[in-house]
Amino acid sequence: MADLNAIAHRLEGTNLGLTGVETRAPREVRLTVQGEKIPALADYLRDYLGARPELIVAEEARAGGFMLRYVFEIEGADAFVVASSPVPADAPAFPSLATRWYLASRFEREIHDLFGLTPAGHPDLRRLPLHQFWPAGYHPLRKDAGQPPAFVDDGSPFPFRRVEGEGIFEITVGPVHAGIIEPGHFRFSVEGETIVNLESRLYFVHKGIEKLFETRPFAQGVALAERISGDTSVGHAMAFCQAVESLAGVAVPPRAAFLRVLLLELERLYNHVADVGAICTDTGFTVAHTHAMRIREEVLRLNARLTGHRLLRGTLAPGGTSWDLPPGGGADVRATVPRLVADFDEVVEIALGNSLLLDRLHGTGTLTRRTAREMQVVGLAARASGIDADARRDHPFAAYGDLEVQTKVFTEGDVWARLMVRVEEVREAARLIAAALEALPAGEVVTPVRGLPEGGSAFGLVEGWRGPVWHWAVAGRDGMLDRVKVKDPSFANWPALNYAVLKDIVPDFPLVNKSFNLSYAGNDL
Repeated sequence: MADLNAIAHRLEGTNLGLTGVETRAPREVRLTVQGEKIPALADYLRDYLGARPELIVAEEARAGGFMLRYVFEIEGADAFVVASSPVPADAPAFPSLATRWYLASRFEREIHDLFGLTPAGHPDLRRLPLHQFWPAGYHPLRKDAGQPPAFVDDGSPFPFRRVEGEGIFEITVGPVHAGIIEPGHFRFSVEGETIVNLESRLYFVHKGIEKLFETRPFAQGVALAERISGDTSVGHAMAFCQAVESLAGVAVPPRAAFLRVLLLELERLYNHVADVGAICTDTGFTVAHTHAMRIREEVLRLNARLTGHRLLRGTLAPGGTSWDLPPGGGADVRATVPRLVADFDEVVEIALGNSLLLDRLHGTGTLTRRTAREMQVVGLAARASGIDADARRDHPFAAYGDLEVQTKVFTEGDVWARLMVRVEEVREAARLIAAALEALPAGEVVTPVRGLPEGGSAFGLVEGWRGPVWHWAVAGRDGMLDRVKVKDPSFANWPALNYAVLKDIVPDFPLVNKSFNLSYAGNDL
């Protein structure tokens, strides 16, 4: 457990003019910093505490103007520094951290689009969530934004970077793809078949999710959260519930904490099984894919028997769960999950015994540890590149602190490593499910949340199957939500795909892309 008081005392001793320094159990130090001091504070946190910003949020301040929130994660400690910085309405600008952290540059571009605040010194303020034909001066997350004026796509191209030279050609893919895949535009610069540059353009299905949270009663927020990215229903709903529970100061009952582990690991299980099969089919080894999808289907049917929903929706509530394990449900899980994982292990053994498949996986789509760290890659993609991080272990939530999560890390950083992380996490998910059922206590499954403190703010953090899911929530009047900021792991990881494919050939792009399997919906909020 990090010594929050020692961190707070250290920050109070700086000459950065910090105010309101306070600890907030179980893992936060909060403070206020004036805008011009943001870079100096960021440098201090990086140099002396090993911290980096994992979440940057803009809000309209209740007293006027805006408020920026920087959530810094301290490396190697279960602790965060949450820095608030006011931005006056008549001077809507703030110092950029883009040259210090790549992820900060993306948050700042997002804030510039959606709030109209300018990150001074940002090296690349091309639009991010709003495409180039959106009207200038319209910032949809401002409270007074209203409906946008009429606008159309005038055909003006996005300013992609061009790679020029003898023998260099461009290949464009998307945004419309075959089948039912969501839209994304990928622009390859190639020499022959070798990829020398890839630039991705997303946000073709930007849905205004964060706007939809505004003025919604917190009890209704769960239904919206679990629909942000359909394959991460539990992960997003749980992160939202954690933020609300932190706001309300409500503790989840022990039984609900263990049920949350069960739900989250079932979600991890069916997704990882499906992805292992999908990676195999992109090498042409369709037998493994067919059996993986058969196993996934059995997990989904188990989900439906347990909860009434194949994707586990409708099971979580602020304060615990809205669902309890049905009679005989524990026996069903104990019988089904080990059988399916043993079946899955046979499929993996057959696949990994195929030399043609292994030749396609090894050395393809390599993301080095250095690049992964510099780009703040998270989740399974980070663990495949040698980064030992897992919020279930590092920042325990639900009942994970009682279950000793075992994290597997690979150093190769290629498609094979990302497949193997999934294989090991399927096995660990089965172990955690069994352990959670074994330790499941009797008792209530929910502590009612009666209301939220107006103006209060808090975050929830969950290690979903792709990686960490963040929800920042601000309470409005009468139990309404004033602001919810969402960070899906795909927001951090999509840019890394552009680097992982370098020096590979164009036909390997689908395989590399599938090995990341990032969410369009979770990114295009």
